[in-house]
Amino acid sequence: MRRFLRPGHDPVRERLKRDLFQFNKTVEHGFPHQPSALGYSPFLRLMAIGMRSGAIKLYGAPGVEFVGLHEENNTVMQIHFIPDQCQLVTLLDDNSLHLWSLKQHSGASELQEEHRFTLKGPPGSPPSATQITAVLPHSSREVLYLGTESGSIFVVELPSFRVLEDRTITSEAVLQRVSEDHCNRRSCELVEALREHPKNPDQILIGYSRGLIVLWDLQNNKATHHFLGSQQLENLYWQRDGSKFISCHYDGSYTQWPVSSDNRQPQPLENLVPYGPFPCKAISKIYWQTTKNGVPYIIFQGGMPRASYGDRHSISVVHGSQQTAFDFTSRVIDFFIIFSSEPTAEFDDPSAMVVLAEEELVVIDLKTAGWPAVHPPYLASLHCSAITCSHHVSNIPLKLWERIISAGSKQNIHYSNMPWPIDGGTNIAPDPPQRDLLLTGHEDGTVRFWDASGVCLHLLYKLSTVRVFLTDADPNDNMNTLGEDEWPPLRKVGTFDPYSDDPRLGIQKIYLCKYSGYLAVAGTAGQVLVMELNDEDAEHVVDHAEADLLQDQEGYRWKGHEKLKTRDGPVRFEAGFQPFVLVQCQPPAVVTSLALHSEWKLVAFGTSHGFGLFDHQQKRLVFVKCTLHPSDQLALEGPLSRVKSLKKSLRQSFRRIRRSRVSSRKRRGGSGNASEVQEANAKFDQDTLQEMELAPVQRKIEARSAEDSFTGFVRTLYFADTFLRDSSRHCPSLWAGTNGGTVYAFCLRVPPAERRMDEPVRAEQAKEIQLMHRAPVVGILVLDGRSTPLPEPLEVAHDLSKSPDMQGSHQLLVVSEEQFKVFTLPKVSSKLKLKLTALEGCRVRKVTVANFGSCKTDDYSENDLAVLTNLGDIQIISLPFLKLQIRYPCIRKEDVSGIASCVFTKYGQGFYLISPSEFERFSLSTKWLVGPRCVVDMPEVTSNNHVHSKPSMENAARKS
Repeated sequence: MRRFLRPGHDPVRERLKRDLFQFNKTVEHGFPHQPSALGYSPFLRLMAIGMRSGAIKLYGAPGVEFVGLHEENNTVMQIHFIPDQCQLVTLLDDNSLHLWSLKQHSGASELQEEHRFTLKGPPGSPPSATQITAVLPHSSREVLYLGTESGSIFVVELPSFRVLEDRTITSEAVLQRVSEDHCNRRSCELVEALREHPKNPDQILIGYSRGLIVLWDLQNNKATHHFLGSQQLENLYWQRDGSKFISCHYDGSYTQWPVSSDNRQPQPLENLVPYGPFPCKAISKIYWQTTKNGVPYIIFQGGMPRASYGDRHSISVVHGSQQTAFDFTSRVIDFFIIFSSEPTAEFDDPSAMVVLAEEELVVIDLKTAGWPAVHPPYLASLHCSAITCSHHVSNIPLKLWERIISAGSKQNIHYSNMPWPIDGGTNIAPDPPQRDLLLTGHEDGTVRFWDASGVCLHLLYKLSTVRVFLTDADPNDNMNTLGEDEWPPLRKVGTFDPYSDDPRLGIQKIYLCKYSGYLAVAGTAGQVLVMELNDEDAEHVVDHAEADLLQDQEGYRWKGHEKLKTRDGPVRFEAGFQPFVLVQCQPPAVVTSLALHSEWKLVAFGTSHGFGLFDHQQKRLVFVKCTLHPSDQLALEGPLSRVKSLKKSLRQSFRRIRRSRVSSRKRRGGSGNASEVQEANAKFDQDTLQEMELAPVQRKIEARSAEDSFTGFVRTLYFADTFLRDSSRHCPSLWAGTNGGTVYAFCLRVPPAERRMDEPVRAEQAKEIQLMHRAPVVGILVLDGRSTPLPEPLEVAHDLSKSPDMQGSHQLLVVSEEQFKVFTLPKVSSKLKLKLTALEGCRVRKVTVANFGSCKTDDYSENDLAVLTNLGDIQIISLPFLKLQIRYPCIRKEDVSGIASCVFTKYGQGFYLISPSEFERFSLSTKWLVGPRCVVDMPEVTSNNHVHSKPSMENAARKS
């Protein structure tokens, strides 16, 4: 019973754990999932985005971020900033209004919800009477004007949300001023737009859906002008001097109206259908921006011919003879123009157009000829092609970092050089202590390199593997080329492109050596590319090699997809990572594991059929090993095949149940009389109960059958210089773990540097370990004589790690889905193990070694295992004694894709996908926290337009 007893409470260790471990969800990287609303404050120079989930996010200068969440989790329909205030109002789809403020709290600013309000009508009135359709925050900062479906406009006091019933503008009051020809109740149904006069705050423009537009005098509570449009109204926009306004309509037209001082019936100055004469889509929003040279910018959303371009998502910019219809790859949610907001400015002089599309944010520079796009420093469209894998590399050397940035800058020559125009607030977070890279592999065969050092996930460089292969699409095709006389003048913008030319191009595994600059990527069709960094464009032949993983196996026939066809002859590559050798696995199954040792110039790869080793210096295959079991027929069908047998799955499930019952009967005793059996059963239940109470992390693991499918699936590969044959000599080795609980170890003979090109690398199998419970092996690690994990290749050569201890005995840690087990080397005898609990079906999904430093002192740090389970929990387990330190709930267990996408960093942080377009960043360490910290200046606008500075506010790291 001694082994079942819990260890005693150690207060010293408990204090140390508090100094080492702390769980925080710190920041969300990427583009918000399902955006639904957009707002902008020229006063704060902050942008707000609302989501269908009920979240709102505020963005300013890079690093300036705020996040809020409505309790109702309803869709955010509209966002409006209160003029000259650090406040905003949100309208949700349940017709509720919410007032948010940036307030100082404990020395830091936070986005706080101040009030909520739902507009209610008189008893018995229909819901349309108070269904809000338009919101106007008045420049007095004291009231909101709320237009409704019924045509009435309610006035609500700020910040109390008290309805000022005596100031309500009813449709009956409006109709008193309209001529008898248009005096019917339907003319004043549904308020489509409310706009304040830019020069006279006592006048507002009211636009009704049926086309009636009224200029209302707030002081005298009467209509001064009415404008009769012939088409359904979509939106309104005042010109800067208030002498004219623009209305846009459902038929794809816009009209310019004069506002005179007399009471004559105003007639439109201009009525234009930009893309007529054929039926056009509605123009849903329009801007008329004045300039110093007298030629205005006319910017509008929609208006394209319905028959030919009804499926396009466009915004057109017209400036004199220049006209471009920007064509977006996803639906446009909303847009705004950044222009001069100074009250004394005579002209608008627009500088940028900011467009929120459903899948990305696009910013267009209106100052530069050709109107190029601006490269965004945040809100990157991570899912421009679906993410298929991720790889994190910590502490990148400066030289490699600069070379990657240089390669990326050559790709960005088509972007504008204008500074980021949304620049409110100041980022005061300390500079990141190191340079970190997050690499994402994508379905279209690209790898993107992201700067993951700080709050903003910024794209540095994009690598494409498509040029190596022959595909239907030509990589030189340019989607943006237009003919001189093409009409409408469409120009595609944005990077979102979810369609892949060939699913076999998808990237499945990535491994980057930060010291040598070697990169290995592997894909869906068994392709393994080894690349090196080149600062210049180059044209060369990519060497090919084939690895037949079914050698000496008969009776197997691959039923999946074919391999990718490669290009013959030299291929031209851009500056950056350029492939020099391609290893093609046969059968061309998905590459499931990858390891690169840049010091030995070796790359190892595994599939569901076996694994192999390739010498990329001599460009020669060293060996292949088939791991296929005779029952692994599913491994031959491929991921793109749909012929998985339901009958076989059911048969295997029933076999497991039957084996479980048989083994249970055997434990309880199969012979003797009934009383003996009953007594034995009672004793067994008591012992089992005691075992569960005293040691909840220990359990009996049921062995799996070797007949289970995919037992040959190679889950992990690992290089190590350790003692494999005897305890006196260490040698290079390759370790492989499979889905069937088997571990293979190969001794490698790597020639010395002076004979490296003359003598071949040799390999010989030295060990084969079969775990009794046959659970999939998800991690392999060798600990040196000091019980420290072996350093990375070339890490010691760069003086970034101590040399491993080769005097003491080494240990092998094998992590399966169900247990952690330590073996001594070279004898491979079991020394220590930790079993995961059977409660709720806990399984290991991800495991890595992380270094945790103390927040109290720089002198102490330790290496531990960070483990993610299928329940979404993260466990920290000590090395080498395998003691559970702490457990944190991180991801919902139902979020299978989030658990599968999780990647840990070397210093106790991690990333996982909370949506196809967003990474959630979390930290397990008290020392390594990356979160937003910023200052927002709050200038106070007085009646005489002088600006006074209020105390600044900070936004601390948001913690879960």
